[in-house]
Formats: sequence, C-alpha cells, structure tokens
Amino acid sequence: MVARALSQLWMFRPSKESIFPFFLWLHLVNKNSLRADLIAGLTGAVIVLPQGVAFAIIAGLPPQYGLYTAMVTPIVAALFGSSRHLISGPTTAISIVIFSTVSRYAEVGTPEFVQMALTVTFLAGVYQLAFGLARLGVLVNFVSHTVVVGFTAGAAILIATSQMKNVMGVHVPKGESFLLTWHDLYLNLNQVQTSILATALATLVIAILIKKIKPKLPNLLIALLAGGVLAQFLGGEGAGIAMVSAIPAQLPPLSIPDISFTSVKLLAPNAFAVALLGLIEAVSISRSIAAKSHQRIDGNQEFIGQGLSNIAGSFFSSYAGSGSFTRSGVNYTAGAVTPISAIFSAVILMAMVMLLAPLAVYLPISAMAGVIMLVAYNLIDLKQIVHVIRSSKSETAILLTTLASTLFLELEFAIYLGVLLSLVIFLGRTSYPEIVSLAPAYDPVYKKKHLVDTTTRPLSECPNLKIIRFDMSIYFGSLNHLQRELQRITAKEGIVDILIVCSGVNFIDLSGAEMLHHEAERLTEMDGGLYFSDLKPKVYEKLSRMHFIRDIGNNHFFDEKSEAIRTLQQRLRRKGKCENCKTRVFEECQPTTTAE
Repeated sequence: MVARALSQLWMFRPSKESIFPFFLWLHLVNKNSLRADLIAGLTGAVIVLPQGVAFAIIAGLPPQYGLYTAMVTPIVAALFGSSRHLISGPTTAISIVIFSTVSRYAEVGTPEFVQMALTVTFLAGVYQLAFGLARLGVLVNFVSHTVVVGFTAGAAILIATSQMKNVMGVHVPKGESFLLTWHDLYLNLNQVQTSILATALATLVIAILIKKIKPKLPNLLIALLAGGVLAQFLGGEGAGIAMVSAIPAQLPPLSIPDISFTSVKLLAPNAFAVALLGLIEAVSISRSIAAKSHQRIDGNQEFIGQGLSNIAGSFFSSYAGSGSFTRSGVNYTAGAVTPISAIFSAVILMAMVMLLAPLAVYLPISAMAGVIMLVAYNLIDLKQIVHVIRSSKSETAILLTTLASTLFLELEFAIYLGVLLSLVIFLGRTSYPEIVSLAPAYDPVYKKKHLVDTTTRPLSECPNLKIIRFDMSIYFGSLNHLQRELQRITAKEGIVDILIVCSGVNFIDLSGAEMLHHEAERLTEMDGGLYFSDLKPKVYEKLSRMHFIRDIGNNHFFDEKSEAIRTLQQRLRRKGKCENCKTRVFEECQPTTTAE
C-alpha cells in the first residue's frame, strides 16, 4: 500500500485547486453566505472561549495557549482542508495526550513544558502533512469506529479523574496513575473544601440546566460567569478558592519549536501518536457532518490541512489541534455555508480575548473544573457503547480492550493498540471471505437454468464438477482460506475439477497467483483441473503480466460461466466421468454425440 501511495505521489501533478483548495468553494461566497458564516462564527467564538481555557488546563499549559490554538489552527485548516464545516482547534482527547506525553519530560506549566508541547505540535504537523502528500488519506478508513468510541470514552474518564482534585479542593500529587488518583481522593475525603465543591457543582448544574432549558444560549460561558459570582460571594481567594491565572490580552505571539536533533529524537515517537489521533478525529468528524451536508470529503486534503495548521500553529504559540465535534456540529447547525465561518470565529475570538482577558483573574479553577467535567461527560457516547455491547461480542471485546488500555496504559500505546486492533478487524474480515457453492436452478421467467447459491435452497450439485464463487480479492491474507476450501473439496467430496467464478474478485496479488498455480498443478496431477470464469479485465491483465495464464494454460480461463460449463462438460464426457452419472444437473448433461 505504501509503495502504491508513493507511485501515486510521483505521478501526481498539482493543480491550482490542490495547492489552494479554497478555490473550490470561493465561488460560493456572496452577501448571503457571508451573513450566515458571520452568525455561525460568532456562535463558535462564544463556545470556544471557555473551551479553549479548559482544554489548555487539561493539556497542562497556561490558559492562553488554548485560546491561541483556537485562533490560529481553524484559519489554516479551513483554507487548506476539504470540509466546509469542520472547525479545528484544541480538543479534549489531544489535550490529554499532550499532557501525558510532555509531563514525563518536563514540569507542568514551566517554559520547558510549553517548548516541548510546541515541538510535539510541529512534529505532529509534519507527520500529517507527509501523510497527505503521500496520498495516505485512505488509511483512516481502516480504523474502526468502535476503537474511536472506546478511546474517547477512556480519555473522558481520565479527564474527569484529573479534575476531581479541583472539584473537591484536595491535594493529589501530579503524575499519579488512574487508580492511584482515585485512591488518593478516597484518602482525602475528610479534607474536602465545601466552598470549592459548591462552586464546582453549581457551575456544573447551571451549565446542564441552561442546555436543557435554553439550548441556544452559550451555557458554558454563562455557567462560568455564575460560578465566578458565587465564588466571590463565598469569599473568593480569601476562602481558599483558587483563581485562573491572568490571561494576556494579546494576539498569539511568535514562537519557535525546538527542532534540534535531541528534541526530535526524544519527542518524534510521541508526536506520531498525536498525529494519528488528530487525523482520526478530523476525518471522522468531517465525514460525519458531510453525510448531512452532502459534501464530498477528500481525506488526503484534510490530512494536508491539519498538518499545515499544526505546523503554522507551532510558530504562533499554539499546541496540537484537530477537528472539534462540538464546534463543528454547532457550526453546521448555525447555518455556516463556507469555511469562512471558521475564519470569522477565530477573528471574533481574538477581539473577545483582547476585551475580556483581564477578567480571567476572577474565574475560579473549581468552576472551570465543573465545566471540564461536563465536557468530559459529553465525550462518552453512551448510545453507541450500548449498541456495540448488544450487537457484537467481538466489537464489545475491542471496545473494552481499548477503553481499559486508555485508562491503565500509556495513552500513546492505547492509540497504537486501537489502530492495531482496527487492522486486525480488517484483516480478520478479509481473511475469511464467504465462499459460495453454486448449482443450477430452473428460472421460470427466462425458462432456463442459472447458477444460484446452494445455501438458499436444496439443489443437486454435479458430482464431477464443483462450482464456487469467491467474493473477495485473492491476496496474501485470504489465500489460505481459499486453499483450504479447494483441498477440502478434493478430500471430502472427491472432486478434482473445480471452477472458480471470479465475478467478485477485484484483485489477485502475487502470493494469491502462486497459490492458485500450485493448486492447479495439484489438481492436474489428479487428472483434474482448476478453471476460472468471469475474470474482470484488469485482473486478467495483471495475471497475464505475472505469466499466470501462460503457466496454467489459456484453456483454463473462460469469459462466461455458460461457456465454461459447456466446455468442461464436454471434457468430462470425453474422460468417461459422465457415463454413469444420474444427476445430470446441467442442460449440457443431456446425451449428445456432438464432438468437442
């Protein structure tokens, strides 16, 4: 697959639209679209203001870095991606992976921590851009949605766990594992600070109530303001209620990621996990919304857009971002027409930060923790989890494995394990495709016999010629299954002449061709043969280039099933195999003196 992608890259001739994809939708911009995009952008800016601060806290960064990310990455991703509604920026899952990755090398919140986060962002962007240029967008299709659901649920639980100390007002050492964190929380139950707990719970309840009563209002922002007022009423910092640190009222400052050999060697493996997660999020969300908007998504272009946004963001004090399901869904629901809505959202956020940043010193950390708890809860797709558990035992096992690995192992390993499980699912399903036995049945409409699946009705099969249909490409992963079936037919049914109907075969690789050649030789030695019909032109051409047809013999290949059956029946009669046969299932089985 990689070789194929590289050959495609070599043959790729960039057009104006591939280099500047915004030319594809620029003609849609008019007075009405700008008005709709402005309204959608304003809605998105109001939503991302509290989210940006919350996500930065989850990532272990100063609050302003979440806002910087929400200013820079949406603009670049909108201009160079393919989705008209995807809003990129800070996300919960990537924020917690950034924290997990960088916290093992640097103290949280220190300049060194920030520098490493920017380096991881730059490297992740390089990976993503390389994937896009190599036309590897199709790889996301091989990541099971069940894996994404399990990982997201696990990340949500970790996020909620990390905020419990801020909800309760107790001390928990940094870097504790999932289980140790809950153990420490249990031991410190007698030290819970009532004012901090009340602020967090009040913020959480207000956010939930506003969402239910007035869903169009910015519930998180209103809840944070209410939490701030309550905290001041309870005594503020004098009562032990810690506040968020001051946010600079400025636009994203320039920054330079550390791309020295030592830093790249240290952080490149972790950045790869961030890149994978970001791509999975972005493409999954954009395709989900595209199903509603009836837009075609180019996975390769989306890879390029995400890569460029993270590379550019790393030079403007932004950490790794990706597509946001919440903000993208709101953007579409609010009536956005073009990606200009994402640009409007970023610009409006800049103006809001310049005006409102000084007020952050009145924002309680406990109120922010309440908002983060709600964000984490919304990440858990309970309906999908219940559906998976009820529908499939194998998918349930994958869901639980991914969830458990996210909670108890390193997050990067959990991502790799999820991708590996997805590939195992794919290979498992393609390694055991259905092999259908065919037999003739009379069709009253056309008044003649045609081949049908023997599992659909009781039919008599020819005792001398076995006809099967293989409904999958014959490649290294599926050839053992087909080979076992060919050998079973010979051993159990005693049939050495086998016809494979290849109408469902789209590809035969070298390993598959070699296996079929060996089986053809085996059957020939037993005075039989392996025959093929209905090969697609491209498959036939590829087999010709591999000399497969020449080696087996051109007389073993037929354009149509009827031609194959007629010719093979004549050969069987010449061998004397049809003399004592009483089945006579084919029309060609009728006694005839016609020579071949």
